[in-house]
Amino acid sequence: MDFESPAFEPRPPEAEAESFLQPVCSHRPTARVAAPRVAAPLVDPFGRAISYLRISVTDRCDFRCVYCMSEHMTFLPKADILSLEELDRVCSAFVARGVRKLRVTGGEPMVRRGIMGLFRSLSRHLATGTLDELTLTTNGSQLARHAAALADCGVRRINVSLDTLDPDRFRTITRWGELTRVKEGIAAAQRAGIVVKINTVALKGVNEDEIVRLVRWAHGEGMDLTLIEVMPLGEIDGMRLDQYLPLSTVRARLEDRFTLQEIDYRTGGPARYVRVAETGGRLGFITPLTHNFCESCNRVRLTCTGTLFMCLGQEDAADLRAAVRASEADDVLHDTIEAAIARKPKGHDFVIDRRNRPALSRHMSVTGG
Repeated sequence: MDFESPAFEPRPPEAEAESFLQPVCSHRPTARVAAPRVAAPLVDPFGRAISYLRISVTDRCDFRCVYCMSEHMTFLPKADILSLEELDRVCSAFVARGVRKLRVTGGEPMVRRGIMGLFRSLSRHLATGTLDELTLTTNGSQLARHAAALADCGVRRINVSLDTLDPDRFRTITRWGELTRVKEGIAAAQRAGIVVKINTVALKGVNEDEIVRLVRWAHGEGMDLTLIEVMPLGEIDGMRLDQYLPLSTVRARLEDRFTLQEIDYRTGGPARYVRVAETGGRLGFITPLTHNFCESCNRVRLTCTGTLFMCLGQEDAADLRAAVRASEADDVLHDTIEAAIARKPKGHDFVIDRRNRPALSRHMSVTGG
């Protein structure tokens, strides 16, 4: 199936398609031009500077991972989705306010029609020096054909979600995915000079017996590995309590096999890293349930509908789509962003509900993985 066909992703307006169908950029990070004057940086009520924006460009995905989605999902109508130009405009407003890192997510971002046009456009902020990093999180299914173009647009690091190295188990977890295709995508990214980090959701009774193997494989291929606790977002087919595997338990098991050395390493995200002495590689832990990572949160999330969530684990949000469409000038957009950041909470309230009710009704694919 062609996941960029109109049957999967509705065709965007013609103006959007035309304006973003430009030749692939040849980004030169060292060739910088004068940076534009920027407005006041964004700082939340707790003194945390907002320097990281995660952007979901679509709620659609070509997988149906059991901890993320129901098998039969209803996706958003085209009219609700920000156009690529609108996404660029919102991202650029955040860059002007001090955001130094943009991560493109989904759903699966690479199934969005014309997505490389957005990467090409946003790469101009790398050239001016107003942006430090443009990156993405992907399931890797479309990576083989896009890796070289991503590298050409200045993408230097990516995260690939991969929960198992067993092909049959991979199909069971993703419902639709092919492990071989993902591995081909990872290899293509590495050939293009992109540093790949593997993200693995630890699932009780599903892949907990594979984590040692995943550590050795990832490090043997020159990749960091980050383990993630399952997050209680959205209705799924099954019990999240049955899936939940505390990373405190995982770490204790790993310490029976490896020497885990504390290191002072950060990527701008929530992971806490150790070095595995036996492999020489880095291993990260993202623990929203056993130990939250809110005290140093520098992130906000933009959904594909233009909804800005100041916290992944809270419902309070701001409507940036209305602000973008209210005026061709960015005054309303900046005012809306400022008001939203002023409401950023201190932390989330994630908990696994024994009645199998999600902490929040929205799926991770809508918020941005």
